[in-house]
Amino acid sequence: MKKLFSVKLSKSRGVLIVAGLLVAGSGTAYGANELTKQPVSISINGKKQSVRTHAKTVGELMKSLNIKTRKEDHISPAEDTKITSNMNVEYIAAKPVHLAMDGEEKQVWTTAGTVGKLLKELNLELAEHDQIEPSVDKEIKKDMKLTLQRAFKVTVKDAGKNKDIWTTSTTVADFLKHHKISIKGDDEVKPALDETLTKDQANIHITRIKKVTDVVEENIPFDVKKKEDASLEKGTEKVVQDGKEGKLKKHYAVIKKNGKEVSRELIKEETAAESKAKIIAVGTKRKTVAQISTNVSRGNEASGKEFYVTSTAYTASCSGCSGHTATGVNLKNNPGSKVIAVDPSFIPLGTKVHVEGYGYAVAADTGSAIKGRKIDVFFPSKSAAYRWGNKRVKIKVLN
Repeated sequence: MKKLFSVKLSKSRGVLIVAGLLVAGSGTAYGANELTKQPVSISINGKKQSVRTHAKTVGELMKSLNIKTRKEDHISPAEDTKITSNMNVEYIAAKPVHLAMDGEEKQVWTTAGTVGKLLKELNLELAEHDQIEPSVDKEIKKDMKLTLQRAFKVTVKDAGKNKDIWTTSTTVADFLKHHKISIKGDDEVKPALDETLTKDQANIHITRIKKVTDVVEENIPFDVKKKEDASLEKGTEKVVQDGKEGKLKKHYAVIKKNGKEVSRELIKEETAAESKAKIIAVGTKRKTVAQISTNVSRGNEASGKEFYVTSTAYTASCSGCSGHTATGVNLKNNPGSKVIAVDPSFIPLGTKVHVEGYGYAVAADTGSAIKGRKIDVFFPSKSAAYRWGNKRVKIKVLN
């Protein structure tokens, strides 16, 4: 029994010794393996670490670290570079960015740190009026959305005046708002506010429309009334009340386009001042025999010819009128003159006459339309001339 126990003990001791030798050998082999690795310093996305590796190249080092690379990644030195002791390796993973430009969107991978550096990397230059969102100094982040809008020139014709403006606006309304061009009331804009703006459709026409009320004051001609007066001799007249023109206000709705009037509509009238009639006393008193005899002796109208003529009226300010009569009377300076225009072959210039409804006058003027039994009666105002009109009157030649 004792011997059997001794044999078993010896076998166990042998197993332990063998195991110990194996462990010792394994440790020696591990130590030898570690000693053959190359020490390398690697920066991964800005974080530095030291590793030991059997990798032959930088590319193998990436694989050993389970780093899946892309062609857009930044790896320095290059992947085919051989590993050397204490080598410094830098790896920056490219980030996906969504870039929208000219109505199209595409995905790009980049290791650029900012938006501005990415644009340089893509050879995209920003013109003065171009817009990039986010701004060029923003840090690039994974799946960032970038929008690049190229500016184009828009010609604005505002109230007839042209102006060129660079913009990135895509609609007429956004353009007007962005450039602070106000549209008021009935102003017209073409194209319409919701229309799209492009570099091929880059013209805007603005018509400024203004609606105003214009008040025009006009004269109201006064009436001429005659009344019989038994205290005055027949054939004589006397003004007992001067006429006075009234005032009429006319209100017009006026539409102006770009400052020019295009329509005018009368909307109401109101009398600001009433006119006052001119009253003339007409004598009805008959002359006595003695008076008639006296007049005859003096060679006045009692011995003159009487006949009917067609009469019209004119003023010194009529179209084509000089204001001077054929005999040199300045009617503008002498508006109270009693003058008629005659055909000199029928009534000689300088003849004194009496015109029914007009009074005593002198034939001091002529006219191209005044022929034969026709006269033109002078009045200081157009309203008085209009009131006289065209009528048949009796005329008496006094000398």
